[in-house]
Amino acid sequence: MSFQKAADLLRLAELASARYQGVSLSEIEEEFGVDRRTAQRMTRALEETFPRCTTSTDESRRKFWKLRADNARLMLAQGIRDSELGALEIVIRRAAHEGLATEVRALSGLRDRLLATMPGPLARRAEAEAEAALEAHGYASRPGPQVRVEPELMGTIGAALKGPHVLTIVYAGGRDPERARRLEPHGLLLGTRRYLVAREAGGDGRMQHYRLDRITSARLEADSFARDPGFDLSAHAARAFGSYYSDTEYGEVVWRFAPAAAAAAREFLFHPHQEMSAEPDGSLIVRFTASGHLEMAWHLYTWGDAVEVLAPQPLRAMVERHRRGDFPALP
Repeated sequence: MSFQKAADLLRLAELASARYQGVSLSEIEEEFGVDRRTAQRMTRALEETFPRCTTSTDESRRKFWKLRADNARLMLAQGIRDSELGALEIVIRRAAHEGLATEVRALSGLRDRLLATMPGPLARRAEAEAEAALEAHGYASRPGPQVRVEPELMGTIGAALKGPHVLTIVYAGGRDPERARRLEPHGLLLGTRRYLVAREAGGDGRMQHYRLDRITSARLEADSFARDPGFDLSAHAARAFGSYYSDTEYGEVVWRFAPAAAAAAREFLFHPHQEMSAEPDGSLIVRFTASGHLEMAWHLYTWGDAVEVLAPQPLRAMVERHRRGDFPALP
């Protein structure tokens, strides 16, 4: 067996151990970028190498391969790879920079437990490699201005989301800044501005956004609540270009990038549901449906005069007088 095939087999064993139901052929195809016949050969190798590998079939008649606890301990005995520890350290630093105290504690605990399973020399080598990865990635700072949010506030919100628990806040951004609001939090939007997505407890069920920098106090309550089963944070976030949403601004957005900027624009994901089309003159048309004209204007300004707003008209009027051709580089 080649080194790569052996490595793939170990990775497949990890997947079969880590996933509750096991791993299916379609998941193997996606994970390893192989066709169905190759995926089938990999499962046969898994069964031959790990005799206690079990199989099951779900209601859709999909077959799953699962490694039980004794094989899972074999996977754990491998410890943590240098690249994996480096990636974990980067995520921990990023979470710390974002003020996500709860996530930092949880990820740091996971890192320490994994290192504890490794022999001393291997653990020290992995830590050295992780530090090199951090240096190569330029961590530990993210350039650019950011709104400061107290780590204690992020920890309280994180605990409320995890519960889920009711959260009582005092919000300086409302009409009544002294009123305590009992909220049922459903998620966070971490854009240029950071928002808590929540509905008022006992209210009409409508999701609202609360800027984190305007929450003057937050208290975690013992009361729990049932999340809205129909709420999808990704779909909710896709209604906006950034983190701000307004019903009155929601609609089709069309931008045209000049031929000289088309290649650079093609590398951007402006919106999860965007559509791009090339024009005969080499320009690029980008279409999506969203809200948030101000955040769009902030981004469009960085392109100078290399982009033109075709729709909507209010956004076009907002940016037209601020297009300039003396920026030395594209975003």
